[in-house]
Amino acid sequence: MNMNDIEEIIERVKRNEKIERKFFEVEVRILSILNFKDLFENLLTEIRKTFDIPYVWLSLIQENNVAHLIRQLGTSGMLDNKLNIIEPGTFRSLVGNGTRPVLVNGDLTPYYKLFPDHEKYLIRSLALIPLRQETDVIGSLNCGDSAPERYHPGMDVSLLERLSVILSICISNVAAHEKIRLAASSDPLTGLINRRVMERILKREFSRALRYEMPLAVAFLDLDDFKSLNDRYGHDFGDIVLKYVGNQLVRMSRDSDIVTRFAGDEFVIILPGNKRDDTYQMMNRLNRYLSKNPPVHDGEKVRISVSFGVAHIQDAGVQDPASLLKRADERLYEAKRKKKKSERVVSFDRS
Repeated sequence: MNMNDIEEIIERVKRNEKIERKFFEVEVRILSILNFKDLFENLLTEIRKTFDIPYVWLSLIQENNVAHLIRQLGTSGMLDNKLNIIEPGTFRSLVGNGTRPVLVNGDLTPYYKLFPDHEKYLIRSLALIPLRQETDVIGSLNCGDSAPERYHPGMDVSLLERLSVILSICISNVAAHEKIRLAASSDPLTGLINRRVMERILKREFSRALRYEMPLAVAFLDLDDFKSLNDRYGHDFGDIVLKYVGNQLVRMSRDSDIVTRFAGDEFVIILPGNKRDDTYQMMNRLNRYLSKNPPVHDGEKVRISVSFGVAHIQDAGVQDPASLLKRADERLYEAKRKKKKSERVVSFDRS
């Protein structure tokens, strides 16, 4: 080994020590954070600033605990643009289900599915760092550069693996704290988001829909003759029915939809990106399901149904979140009046 080789090794060790020190600084800044918004926003900021990486964002797999918590708690600011939700099959086909970072600097076309829709990235090399909650891969921290040599297959990923482990510890800790915080924001009977949080989320989604010129629908619904049901079968069964309807709404909604218990037997669903007709179809599908699968009380099938009103951000008179919700509420009561009128006509015909 000649002197040049020795000097090159010494220089590489110094360079690695400098990089490791930067990783340590990032870890120190994020380890004490106990909410997802601050965790991810600080992480993205620190990674971009500390390592001079032009493109940094997050991908989360649908239908995992962290994505569900974030959807319920809501995002704002940077995360609106730097977080995207990916279907499980799409994510695993690109990143896999392992814990080792994926480096790509060839054809990046398949990985465009991981890019936020409204961002234009000039990326020629990409590092995908798996994020885990305990043992499950839930998404990835994505770092992109316009230089193809920045991330190339075969390079040392030990520090990226270390960052993945630290982030996984942070995510598990934050998830535990966010569950506690969410409990204070949830309806205790159904587990759905309560009215106060719903109003905050509606404000956020309204602003987002205006900014990106996207559809936004709201459905306001309540149970038909719920007071009579309570009087006849008791409040305990009434609670069972409310939970049953809430569960079906969640089951039928998309991952991006927000299902909330507004008050009493009233529910509100916020549907980002949904057109009016799609929302009506969802509500009608719910009534068909309830008709075919009624709850049972002491062996008796109890017929239940809902009335609903749907409003859209493009409706006349809708100027803000409050007027959008009010319009859906008005249409709910229009639907209830028509239904009662129809029932009276049917009763008169039978007599």
